[in-house]
Amino acid sequence: MINLLEINLTNPGTITALLTLTVLEIILGVDNIIFISIVTNKLPAAQQPRARLIGLLLAMVFRIFLLLAISWIIRLTNPIFSIPFIVEDDKPLGISWKDLILIAGGIFLVFKSTLEIHHKLEKAKPQEAKAKAASAVFGAVILQIVMVDAVFSFDSILTAIGLVDEVWVMITAVIISMTIMILFSGIISRFINKHPTLQILALAFLIMIGVMLMAEGFHQHINKSYIYTAIAFSLIVEMINMRLRKNHPPIDLNNESL
Repeated sequence: MINLLEINLTNPGTITALLTLTVLEIILGVDNIIFISIVTNKLPAAQQPRARLIGLLLAMVFRIFLLLAISWIIRLTNPIFSIPFIVEDDKPLGISWKDLILIAGGIFLVFKSTLEIHHKLEKAKPQEAKAKAASAVFGAVILQIVMVDAVFSFDSILTAIGLVDEVWVMITAVIISMTIMILFSGIISRFINKHPTLQILALAFLIMIGVMLMAEGFHQHINKSYIYTAIAFSLIVEMINMRLRKNHPPIDLNNESL
């Protein structure tokens, strides 16, 4: 339980920790928003805001639940079996439940993102595209969101535990960050779904994040700052390309006079 007497908002260190963790939670939640935006795009337009809201609320619930069960989370990091042909510190690599969750989540992200790229590259007829959108099952979309929420929440909470000791600070940061993401999720989703090239770029990011999760599951640490720097750089380049295409539309050679 959280002791309300220990909550001190006048401590500069506590405020700094809260702001830092809130910003970090927002950054770590961007990939979650991207996945939710792409998956909910399969639903009819009227159902998409509801699916996004449910997805992000579930993510917040997952994070708060995991924070309230920190002792259980720590036990999940204990190895349950080892891989003899992979050596770490002169010992067989020990795999814990945490590692299995990261590996499974990474595989799911890579598979799902690759499948989405394949579908977007297919030249579906308008009637077929409309039929696919109409046949999308709301429950199936929510199930996919729940699976990814669980993985991202687990990774996010492990990061938070390493930065802050007070549970109430973590919970407050999660609530603030999720509220901000809920408010801006619609804008981000519409922006991503409006630009096909940005969708492909976002799916490529998810594949990269999936590979990173699998690597971490096998104890191969990858500095996340490199990943997010690459994402930010690619996004800036794509924004410039979008502006260039808008200012200089392609010339129709068929109508160009000789």
